[in-house]
This record gives sequence, C-alpha cells and structure tokens, in this order.
Amino acid sequence: MRGRDDLLARVDRGEVPDVLIVGGGINGVGVFRDLAAQGIASLLVEAGDFSSGTSAAPSRLIHGGLRYLETGEAGLVRESLRERNLLLQNARHVVHPQPVWIPLQSWLAGSVAAVARFLRLTRTPGRKGAVPVAIGLNLYDLFGRAERSMPNHRMLSAARARAEMPALAPDVRVVAEYHDARISHPERLVLELVADAEADCPEAMAMPYLAAAGQQDGRIALQDRIGGRTLHVAPRLVINAAGAWVDRVQGDLGIPGRLMGGTRGTHLVMRNRRLADDLGGRMLYFETHDFRACLALPLDADHVYVGTTDIRTDDPEDRRFTEAEVEYIFQVLRPVLPGVEWRREDVVFVMAGIRPLPFQDASVKAAGAISRDHRLDHVAAAPGRPFETLVLVGGKWTTYRAFAEQVTDRVLALRGALRRRQTDRMEIGGARGYPRTPAELAVWLKALAAETGISVARCEVLAGRYGSTARAFAQAEQADPRRFAGLDAYTPAEIALICRTERVSHLQDVVLRRTLMAFEGHTGRAVLHEVAGVVAEVLGWTVHDSAAAVEATVAQLDRNHRVRA
Repeated sequence: MRGRDDLLARVDRGEVPDVLIVGGGINGVGVFRDLAAQGIASLLVEAGDFSSGTSAAPSRLIHGGLRYLETGEAGLVRESLRERNLLLQNARHVVHPQPVWIPLQSWLAGSVAAVARFLRLTRTPGRKGAVPVAIGLNLYDLFGRAERSMPNHRMLSAARARAEMPALAPDVRVVAEYHDARISHPERLVLELVADAEADCPEAMAMPYLAAAGQQDGRIALQDRIGGRTLHVAPRLVINAAGAWVDRVQGDLGIPGRLMGGTRGTHLVMRNRRLADDLGGRMLYFETHDFRACLALPLDADHVYVGTTDIRTDDPEDRRFTEAEVEYIFQVLRPVLPGVEWRREDVVFVMAGIRPLPFQDASVKAAGAISRDHRLDHVAAAPGRPFETLVLVGGKWTTYRAFAEQVTDRVLALRGALRRRQTDRMEIGGARGYPRTPAELAVWLKALAAETGISVARCEVLAGRYGSTARAFAQAEQADPRRFAGLDAYTPAEIALICRTERVSHLQDVVLRRTLMAFEGHTGRAVLHEVAGVVAEVLGWTVHDSAAAVEATVAQLDRNHRVRA
C-alpha cells in the first residue's frame, strides 16, 4: 500500500476520483473494493482508522443469522448463508468453520409463538423449544446448500451432550448442533480489501484519519486528523457508508432526516482454561431469560469470547461499555454453565460497538427484533448540493459483499456502464495462493521454513495471521532476527513491515487493529514501549512522540477496553 502522505499530496493537487465514499468500515471498504474491480476509482475517507468503529466490535461470527428466521427474514438468512459459504472459500485464511451448540430446556415450548413470529404476526420474542429450533435448522440447512462445505445439523440427547461438555446445566434436555463460521481477525480482512482494491485500480485511494466535515456548493471539506489541514474535493457522487454515523454525515451534507437507530453490543474476552477446554472448540449459542441470543466462543486453549448486550442508543460515539453490561453477561451465562466460576478479574479485554440498524419507532419494544437487513437509499442532487448521494442503511459483516454488489450495480446504472467482474469468486488478500487442505498447508509451511530459515512453528503462526502473505513476514524476520524482550508472540520485523506497508498512523492502529495484541492480552506498559520503539523507527517519531503514543494507548485501553496496562 502507498504511504498516506503520498495520497494526501494527490488530494491536495486535486488528483482525485469523482466518487467519494465516506466510511472505512466493512461496508464502505466492500464498495471501494467492488468499484475498483469494475475499473471505477473512488476516494474513501474514514474519520478514524480503517475498521475502527462498528466493524472492530463484531461477534466474530460469519453466520447466516439463525435467529432472523424467527422474525421472518428468510431472504436475509438465505443471502447470509451464501455469503458465509463464499467467505469460507475466498477468505479461508481468516474465516473458518465453527460448530455451534444450542442447549434447549424443552421440546415444545414456544412452538405456536415461533410460527406467529415467522409469519410476522408478532415481533415479541419468546422462549423456543427443540421442535421450533429443529424446524428452523432444517430451513437453515436448505438455504445454505449453495456453495455448502459443512454438514447439516443434528440433535443430541442431553446425556450425550453432557458427556462431551460436562459444564452444561442439568436442566438441558436436548442440544441442537449446526455449523456456521468464525473470523479470526476482522480488521485484517478490511485492510486486505483496501490493498486489493488499490492494486486493481491504482487511481483508487483509501485514507484513514481524514474526516468529511460539511459541504458548500458541492465542495466537501476533508479534515486531516493527523496533520490538521483542511482539503476540499468536489465529487459527482457521494456514497455514505458511515454506519452508525450515517445521519451525522447526511446532516453535514445538508440532507436532513433520520435513518439510523443503533444498539450497543458488548463482548468480553475471558481467560478461563477450564471453560475453553469444556467447550472443546464448539461455540455455545443460547437464549437468555429476556429472550435474547448470547454466545460463548473458544478462542484458544486459554481464552473464551462471550457476549453480548443489545442496548438502544442514539449516539454513535456511545461505545463505552458499562460494568452493568459485564454483570449482565455473567448473569445470562451462569444458568447455562453453572459449574463455571465467572470472575471479573478473568476479563482481559472488553469491546463495545454500535450496531448500525435501521431506525425503528418505539412500537418495536425489543432491540433484538430490529431488522439486521440492509437497504440502499438514493438522494438526488439539489441546488447547493450538485452531487447525488447513495446511503447505505443497516447491513452486517457477513453480507458486506452482497451489499457492496448492490451499491456498485447502482453506481454502474447511474453511469450507464456494465459490470466487468463478479466478486463472488474473488479471493481476498492472503487467501490467494493459500493451501486448501491441511496436507497442502503442511507442505507449504515446510517449504516456507526451508526458504527463509524460520522455524515451521513460527511459519505456522504467521500463516494463521496473514495467509499466503506470511512469506513477506517470514522474509522480513529472516533479514531482521531481533526479538522483543517482553513479547514472544510478535517480532520487531513483523511490526516494522506492518508500519511500512499498512498505512499506520498511531500506536493504537498496531495494537488494536493491525495485530491482535490487545485482544490477546499483550498490553503491558513495557511491551507497549518496545512496540512503540519499532513504530517510531519506521514513522520517524521522536522519543517524546513515542512516549506520548504509549500514554495515549494506555488511556484508550483503560477507557474503552477495561485493560490496565
């Protein structure tokens, strides 16, 4: 990827495309990627870092949305399942199959009400037994046949399930097992889509820390949040993909009205070896006492990802978790896993994000009943605003490609152009050239180790993070064998390559998004100083800059993620 300063200079000289995308989360970047594949350059601006808003705080699932069947959104489920299956192929280095267990306390509970919700006769959530869940899973299997690579669901007796997962509650009568997918590093997939787009279409530019800040007579002000300058562009088309911030961007463009009504979702990373062992690689997906859906997803041998909450909020900046949310998550987990000790001191990381949901009035009482579907609005040009505007409303991680295809097709129609390339078979970033089977991967890793002199074990770690682009990182480590004193999981060469090639501006970009350091608990102050030293070497920071970056990161981790460095 080209340097941010080079791109800024192009914007300053007026060498910019006539399509402006506002928002660097998964939906905005998805559109950026699809447009580039059609040879249409765009300028994408993001007020923060890429994938630093809602896209940085997902459930980490790539899923069809089983519970959307209950609200009658069969079309969304069908679309989501196809997209899930495509991502398992096109992003196989970071998207992996995930077995899921649903513990159920009865067979028939809620059957009539579930049918009423499916037929959209009511939107009030309620209890669900094994029979309605099994019917839903049969539909799930049917809808997911396109590009299928995973088995159909099955129902397990309580005795069999408890033999495999002893921590299950004694009142569980049956367990439904099905398969979805998980994403190991969502922020990296966003970054790889940016890099792929710019490689396909060299005129395309994606700029972090460049905020759209109002317009006058078609000239949109862009505030550089790093250097402090204000630049101006005059696009023919604006695509508002700002997620939870859509209404604010619309207002800045002089377009009144309300489109969004978000909810805050909070997840916890917990260090609990016994729970991770009991889960045995399976995700637990269960209904709470207030008829919401929560999960417990094992991350590795020691850590489990649990959540979530669903709290209505009108403020897209309202991303700070509360201790009440932490306690709520513990409360809903205890009845399902009563043998597990839930302790606040075991929480190593907290993340909260605002779901960009379509606005619903007060008649929709339950936040979980708000649609997760997406739509595209078109606002015509007007006096004083000579550009057309496309507005992305709603959307979720799994369906980003399909949503981007819808947006791109609208752009093509506005231009009277035809689609050049489909994106459904387009491999992403490190998936290109990445082995498809464990046997092929073993051969590939052995060859990479022989080529670079890096151990097979280390090559496996790098491949798990970067897919086929692990070769560049292994070569960098071959050339620079230094190690951090207090951090074994990452190397100075790895961090330096990220800083040189991935448009890094802040230490937080590295710690929270380019790597999983914070998510994995590698956030001691001494470690942050070591990493900041490498970032400073590449970005030309002074000693004072480096120290300030550490303090800013420490404050961010404490304030937003419950991490005491």
